[in-house]
Amino acid sequence: MADIRPFHGVHYNTALVKDLARVICPPYDIIPPQLQQQLYQCSEYNFIRIEFGKELPQDSATDNRYTRAAAVLAKWLHDGILVTDETPSLYVADHFFTHKGKPMRRRSLYCLVKLEEWDRMVVRPHEGTLSRPKDDRLNLLWALKANTSPIMGLYQDTEGDLAGMLDRQARGRTLLEVHRDPAGEDRKLWAITDKTAIEAIRSCLERLPIYIADGHHRYESALNYRRSRRASSPGETGEMPFDFVLMALVDIDDPGLVILPAHRLIRSTPAISAEHLIEKLVPFFRIDELPVPAENTVEQIDRFLEKTDGEIKLLLYGARKGGLLRLTLRDHSAVRQMMPYFHTELYQKLDVSVVDHVILEGLLGFTHEMVGAFIDYTNDCLEAIRKVDEQEFQFAIIVSPVKPSVVKDIADSGDRMPRKSTYFYPKIPAGLVFYRFS
Repeated sequence: MADIRPFHGVHYNTALVKDLARVICPPYDIIPPQLQQQLYQCSEYNFIRIEFGKELPQDSATDNRYTRAAAVLAKWLHDGILVTDETPSLYVADHFFTHKGKPMRRRSLYCLVKLEEWDRMVVRPHEGTLSRPKDDRLNLLWALKANTSPIMGLYQDTEGDLAGMLDRQARGRTLLEVHRDPAGEDRKLWAITDKTAIEAIRSCLERLPIYIADGHHRYESALNYRRSRRASSPGETGEMPFDFVLMALVDIDDPGLVILPAHRLIRSTPAISAEHLIEKLVPFFRIDELPVPAENTVEQIDRFLEKTDGEIKLLLYGARKGGLLRLTLRDHSAVRQMMPYFHTELYQKLDVSVVDHVILEGLLGFTHEMVGAFIDYTNDCLEAIRKVDEQEFQFAIIVSPVKPSVVKDIADSGDRMPRKSTYFYPKIPAGLVFYRFS
């Protein structure tokens, strides 16, 4: 189903840039202003200048973050800071990190994937998108003619054939290594140049659908860019380089595939007191009061949220002073009418769907337009509790993480989860290896 191709990877020249940990950066969508400034200061060659450059007060149509990114890319290529591999390659990347005190490794395959419209179900999304991030990435595509950070995609290698192939390719000399980046993580990257090996890997993947894990905005921007290029140049027929997008593909059963939850933080509900909120919750949820965990006891939160038989359990903090409340949905049929009718039953039984549609919209009256002003997100349950204690937010709703199999099932059904349902951890960096299509 999926059309996978090798490409001429662009990456840092390790003869001139010795410490890659100082120059790669996170993808654009998790870079707040303070981190952006830190990355600028980390190295004169930090990839932030291309991936997510600064906006300046004097920006214009001819001098802005996108034109400056293009100028930096051209200069670094000219000066040999960045080099382009001569042989079309696939790339195996191993990412070593720690999660809940355990060392972990996540393996991904950097490759090009042919762009397909959603309705073909070759590439399958699991979350919705917003227009502003898509506009930003589209502007960068026009300026650079490059995919600077890979989309994270998932596949299911049920036979294990591909895993064995990648194991064999990850035994030789590495192309790039990153030691102890700012998060204390390591990375190794191997280039696959052997044509027979590449064809075998392509053959394994071509019968599988690809699931977008992280990077929906980048994929939709690439689709929009292709449509615009086709419309503006009707003479461009046949297959073109911009018909493909850069992805880092991960096996859905990889033990290093970690999905963190997206806990909801409610800034203020001036019309509803804590007592009134609890009254509203009682008809729908059984409410149990629990001790607030001490610092560094995430495992206790996990135990509070343990489920049986598909029940929905949530934790609410801030509604009762000094207390953590566990909300267990009494009867799912009682809230069905509060869910959008056009969504699948699987969607309606997600924790985040119950939070967003039943509690935030149905009981508290929030709308999509109020997200950002009144609602924020965090992946750290202890941070959520702390921010309520510090009165930055009024309430925190703590949810369980979504399992990779649920992401697949939602995408297979043609549905999409609520926004901010998943956080794939850690993020795939920008600047390790990328794709220029002109």
